[in-house]
Amino acid sequence: MKRACLILMSLMVSAAFSWAAEDYRVLATSKTSTMEKEMNDAAAAGYHFQGVMGGETGVGGNEVAVIMSKSEAAPAKYSYKLLATQKTSTMEKELQEAGLQGFQYRGQTIFKTAFGGEEIVVILERNGETAPKSGYDYKLLATTKTSTMQKELQEAAASGFTFVGVTVSKTAFGGKEIVSILRKQVE
Repeated sequence: MKRACLILMSLMVSAAFSWAAEDYRVLATSKTSTMEKEMNDAAAAGYHFQGVMGGETGVGGNEVAVIMSKSEAAPAKYSYKLLATQKTSTMEKELQEAGLQGFQYRGQTIFKTAFGGEEIVVILERNGETAPKSGYDYKLLATTKTSTMQKELQEAAASGFTFVGVTVSKTAFGGKEIVSILRKQVE
């Protein structure tokens, strides 16, 4: 029994030291326009996107916060595009343009601007080491009614789109709308 415990402890210690160490970088800014540059600078140093959240931080006020990590196990180089707008029609147009360049959806959040409005912020990623073999077609759905969203999601799915993300944001008229993003690969 004692020998079995020693073997088990030895295996546990060995496994703990064999894991690839993760190194994290937290990026936070009150200006969405600077986040793309900061993300691409981190990507050039080997970091990879993990998550995004917009909101009020303890010190910085309203900020977009991004977590990136670097692992010895995944040294690929990535490039990032950050889209931020108050208009869903503008977001869909910008998603389409980026999708044709091979950028994939990675995350979205809502961010309060310095002027008191809210922006939808979308993070897109492209593997910088390989040329994109195909692009992506994006569809953005926005509605105030969940029943309408369900119907529109079903229609989009029938056209080959898959759901990738959702947020709830304020409309220009002070209401709330559900904003869903869908994607399909195009050759």
